[in-house]
Amino acid sequence: MTAAPAAGEIEALVGPDRAHRRVYTDPALFEREMERIFGRLWIFVGHDSQVPNPGDWTRARIGREDAVMVRHDDGGVRVLLNRCAHRGMAVCMGRSGSARRLVCPYHGWAYGTDGRLLGAPHPKGYDDGARGRPGMPPAARVAVHRGFVFASLAGTGPTLAEYLGEIADALDNMADRSPEGRLRLDGGCLRQTFRGNWKLHMENAVDMIHPGFVHESSVAAARAHMEEAGEDAEAEADQAVLMFRANGLTPEEWDRIGIHAYPEGHVFMGGFYRGGAIDPDRRDGPFRRYREAMAEAYGEDGAARILGRETFNNLVYPNLSLNTRFQQIRVVHPVAVDRTDVHSYVFRLEGAPEEMFHAAVKFVSTANSPASPVLADDLAVFERLQAGLAGAGGEWIDLSRRAGRDEAFGARGRRDAGTSELALRAMLGAWRRHMAA
Repeated sequence: MTAAPAAGEIEALVGPDRAHRRVYTDPALFEREMERIFGRLWIFVGHDSQVPNPGDWTRARIGREDAVMVRHDDGGVRVLLNRCAHRGMAVCMGRSGSARRLVCPYHGWAYGTDGRLLGAPHPKGYDDGARGRPGMPPAARVAVHRGFVFASLAGTGPTLAEYLGEIADALDNMADRSPEGRLRLDGGCLRQTFRGNWKLHMENAVDMIHPGFVHESSVAAARAHMEEAGEDAEAEADQAVLMFRANGLTPEEWDRIGIHAYPEGHVFMGGFYRGGAIDPDRRDGPFRRYREAMAEAYGEDGAARILGRETFNNLVYPNLSLNTRFQQIRVVHPVAVDRTDVHSYVFRLEGAPEEMFHAAVKFVSTANSPASPVLADDLAVFERLQAGLAGAGGEWIDLSRRAGRDEAFGARGRRDAGTSELALRAMLGAWRRHMAA
């Protein structure tokens, strides 16, 4: 393992239009990321619908820290590090559960849902009766935005509202797409692992040049199917076929989609799904009933505004990706410099027709399941990228596409044509600032 570089060395690893390959391959830099990025920033840990009742808990991760999100007796959500104060054993062993007390399976130390130590077996063996001792360590700060729970291991820093800034609009839009303004996480979790750096997945999510090349086989298959089906193909085509076909835009068409970036490293891209079951203005019966429910809840203008926010991947730096139209999120969990876990979830829109949830499940199954040809393509690319970056050869990665051509957007953002590498430069710029701080 190489020694961790000083701040000046880190700043030199990311330039205005390039990045050094060590950013993706150096174990010492990865350890610093765990401290400076995942140990200090606001990290998404779950949705409050996962713990609806007091005592409900679910496992979470903050960087490499094992954590527990739990509903306390007062109705609030707590985030605790999943570590017994006695010997460091994980207290909660399953993925989720419900209990009045959290009991360590090793020696039976018991904790409240706020992490406070309630007692230990055979307390006479301790001079103080095991009273007044530390409990399960809490996250330094916890905040909730529209049901999305974030935690920070740092006691000081920007508030969650300050950190999210304008990207909070994506979280708001996702919740507002429910006629009741409430989301409920449902349907379990899809889990994948790839042998590559965590940043590769985040960057790929807003890279609009790659789909026509990386996903060429599924695009070609979808086009052939549509041609064979004839003139009514689009109206009757399966959602998956339309999703595969959508990746086949030309560079000029991708440019019209647009990319947006903020100084905090948050980025989002415009929407590009058109036609049939994936069109933002679908005309089928379930979507018509859904629009009627939205209009009743928000008024015609309000419903049009909410449904008119047409985006695809919205990335909350460092590791959360949202697709608001299909109620889907992906959480990227770094494990090692060259290993990453990706967890995908879908939400129900409370008050919406059941078919809207079915469309969301179909989306996540088509795009993010182990059976997805799209995901298989991407994961193979990530692993080959990692191998290439770790080998001999060029030291620098080129990030200069459309550099210097972006323009102001909103209060603090920048925007450019879809094929620009603006988003990659923004995320790496945030990486550079946090790592060198």
